[in-house]
Amino acid sequence: MRIAVIGGGPGGLYFAALARQLGQHDITVWERNAADDTFGFGVVFSDETLGGIEHADPVIHQAMQREFARWDDIDVHYRGQVITSGGHGFAAMSRRRLLQVLHQRCAEVGVRLHLSTPAPDVAELAATHDLVIAADGVNSAVRARYAEVFQPTVESRRCRYMWLGTDLVFPAFLFHVEDTPHGVMQIHGYPYDAKGSTFIVEMHEDVWQRAGFAEHHREGLAPGESDEGSIALLREMFAHVLDGHELYANNSRWVTFGTVRNQTWRNGNIVLLGDAAHTAHFSIGSGTKLAMEDALALAACLHEESTVDSALTAYEAERRPVVLSTQRAAQASLEWFESLGCYTHQDPAQFAFNILTRSRRVTYDNLRLRDPEFVAGADAWFAGGGEVRPPMFQPFRLGGLELKNRIVVSPMDTYSAVDGTPNDFHLVHLGGKALGGAGLVMTEMVCVSASGRITPGCAGLYRPEHEAGWRRVVDFVHANSTARIGVQIGHSGRKGSTRLMWEGMDQPLPEGNWPVCGPSPLPYAPGNQVPRELDRAELMLIREQFADAARSAARAGFDVLELHCAHGYLLSSFLSPLTNQRTDDYGGSLENRLRFPLEVFDAVRAAWPVERPMTVRISATDWADGGVDIEEALLIADAFARHGAAGIDVSTGQVVATEQPAYGRSFQTPFADRIRNEVGRRHGIAVIAVGAISSADDVNSILLAGRADLCALGRMHLYDPQWTLHAAAEQEYAGPAADWPLPFRAGRRRPQTGRSDGPRPRLDLVREGPQGTQHARWTPDGP
Repeated sequence: MRIAVIGGGPGGLYFAALARQLGQHDITVWERNAADDTFGFGVVFSDETLGGIEHADPVIHQAMQREFARWDDIDVHYRGQVITSGGHGFAAMSRRRLLQVLHQRCAEVGVRLHLSTPAPDVAELAATHDLVIAADGVNSAVRARYAEVFQPTVESRRCRYMWLGTDLVFPAFLFHVEDTPHGVMQIHGYPYDAKGSTFIVEMHEDVWQRAGFAEHHREGLAPGESDEGSIALLREMFAHVLDGHELYANNSRWVTFGTVRNQTWRNGNIVLLGDAAHTAHFSIGSGTKLAMEDALALAACLHEESTVDSALTAYEAERRPVVLSTQRAAQASLEWFESLGCYTHQDPAQFAFNILTRSRRVTYDNLRLRDPEFVAGADAWFAGGGEVRPPMFQPFRLGGLELKNRIVVSPMDTYSAVDGTPNDFHLVHLGGKALGGAGLVMTEMVCVSASGRITPGCAGLYRPEHEAGWRRVVDFVHANSTARIGVQIGHSGRKGSTRLMWEGMDQPLPEGNWPVCGPSPLPYAPGNQVPRELDRAELMLIREQFADAARSAARAGFDVLELHCAHGYLLSSFLSPLTNQRTDDYGGSLENRLRFPLEVFDAVRAAWPVERPMTVRISATDWADGGVDIEEALLIADAFARHGAAGIDVSTGQVVATEQPAYGRSFQTPFADRIRNEVGRRHGIAVIAVGAISSADDVNSILLAGRADLCALGRMHLYDPQWTLHAAAEQEYAGPAADWPLPFRAGRRRPQTGRSDGPRPRLDLVREGPQGTQHARWTPDGP
C-alpha cells in the first residue's frame, strides 16, 4: 500500500516504523517542523504501554530504555509536609530524544521523512494513496477540513496551565499544592533525564486573574514564542520550590485544556490518530502515550485485516473503548484539580490519599497493594485515635443517631405491596438486608397517598394497616440486628399511575389508572398522562399528607426519615426548571422552585421527632440542557441544610425522559464530593454517595478521600444480601461494625475453594525474601 502520514510527532512516526516493518508498505511522513524542533519537555509512559512497545519493536524499546528516568514514588507537597506514596512505577524521557529515536528507526526501515515540509493537500493525498493518517495534533487541519464527517467537539474547562521545564531534577513525581494570597496553585513535576524535569503550573481561571497573569497574556503568540512576562512572575512566585534553579520556556504560554472528541475517526481512507482524534488531561498521562498506543493498534489492524476499510473499522472498535475509559478518568482528574480549592481544608493524610485516587483508576485496594504503609497511615488518620479498621467499618453519627458502619442499603422500589400495605416480602427483603451487616437499611419510597403512588405495587403510609405493616418490619430489624432502619417518603407526581417495573418502567397503566399531578401540565414522556397543575389548596393538602406520613413513620419506630426530592417525582419536579414552568411564587427562580419542597420539609421536620435525623435525597443534575446542574444542586443542598437536614443523599437524573447521563463506575460520586466539601462541611451535615458503587474497594476509596460520609448501595445488596458481612470477611475485619447474627456465625469465615488456599512452601518464601513497598527514586546517576 501507499500510505501518507500527515504529522511527524511520536504517533505518526511510530505508526510509520511499525507499519513499514509489518507490510513493506510505501510510507511517507510529512512534518512541517524541523528535526530538532519540539514543543514540551518530557513524556511519561506506563509499564503497560512500554510492554506493548517492547513487543512491537524491541529496537525502539531498547533505544528508549537507554534514555529513561525511572522511579516509583509520588511526593505530595502540601501544607509544609511531604507525603510519599511508593510502588507506582514511572518511566520518562525527553520528548526531543524520543523524536530522534523514532526518526532514526524510520530511516532504518525505509520510511521517507519530509521534515520542515508541510504536507500536500489532504484530498490530493487521499486520491493518490491507499491510506492517509492524520496525526497532525490537537489543532488538526485535517479534522477541521472534514468536520462535517468527523463531527468533533472540544470541551474547554476553567483552569489555565503552562508547560515549562527546569534544571532542578526531581527525585519523584511531584504534586506541589500551594495556597497563595491569590488562591490555590499547583505544580505537576517529574524528571525526564539526568539534567531536567517537566514543570507544569496550573490554577483556576479566577486565581489566574487575581494573580495578575492576565496582564502579561497575549493572544496570537508565534509558534515557539513564550509568555516571558508570566514566566518571570512564576520564577519569583516559586523561587522557594526552584531553590536557585532555572525555569525554562519552550513554546510556553497559558492555555486551557480542551478535551477533543469525535463521532468517528475516519472519513473514507483518511483516519485520525492521537491528539487529532482525542485528548485526555495531562494529569493522568501523556498524549504521547495514547498516540503511540493508537499507532500500534492501527499498524496491527492493517496487518491483520484484508482491506483498508475493515482495518479502520477494527482499529476504531479496538481503541475507542480504551480511549473513552481514559477520557472518563482524565475528566475526573481534570475536574478534581479544577475544584482543588474545595479540598485544602483536608488533613495532609487525607489530601494525599484524595489526590492519588482522584481519577478513580487508582483505588484503596490498588494503593494498598502498591504501598501498604501509606494506606495504613491513612487508615490510622481516619480512625481518629480509635481502632484502626477499613474505613467502611468506622462508626458514624448521623445527627444524633449512631451507625455501626458507613454502609447504607439504598432505597429500592420492589413494587410488591398490596393496596399500599407492606407484607411478608418486605419483612424478608428488609430484614434480610439488616441481618446482612449494613449500618442503615432504607425502605423503598413509601408514598404519602394512594394517588401519590408510582405503581399499584408501591407501598404507602396513609392508612392504619400500612403503619402496622411497617411496625412489624421495624420491630424485626431492631430485635434481630444492630442495624438502623429508615423510611423514605415521597409522592410520584407526574411519574405516577405507571406499570410495575418488569411490565414496562414508566409506561402508563393500560387500565385501573388514576390522574396524576405536578407543578406544570407537562407529561414525563409523550405516552404518559398530562399532569394536572396543582393549585395552592392542593399543595397545602399534599404538604399535610407528607406530615401525616411522617407521624405514622415515627409511631412505626423508624430511626431515620428521608424526604424524596429526586428522580422527577413530585418534589423533584418542583425543583427542576425543565418540569416547573409556573409563573406564581412556586416557579421561576430557584428560590421559588425551592419554596414548596422546603414547605414540605419544614412540615415533615415538625412532625418527625426532634431527636431522630432527617435526610433529603436530591438529583444533583438533570443530565439535560437547561435543567438543574451541580451549581444549582449546591444551593439546593444548602437550603435543606439550613432548614435542618442531617444529611443529603446525592443521586442524579431521572427527571426528564430525554436525559443523557454519563454512566460509569461510581458516576454520581463527583456530585456528592462537591456537596460534601462545600455544603456538608460548612453545615456539619452528612453526605451520602450513591450510584454504581459496587465494591468495598470503591466504598473505602470514597470515604477515605472525603468524597462522602456514607455510601448507599442498591443492586449489590440484591445480588448478595450479606454483602457487608462478606466484605468484612474479605478484608479480615471482625468486630462490632460487622457483627454476624448468632445463627450465622458459623459461616463468618470465607470457605476454602481449593488446595491453592493452603500455606505457601517455606522455600518459596525464603527465595523471595521480605515483601514491602518499592521506593525507588530518580537521581542524575540513576535510580
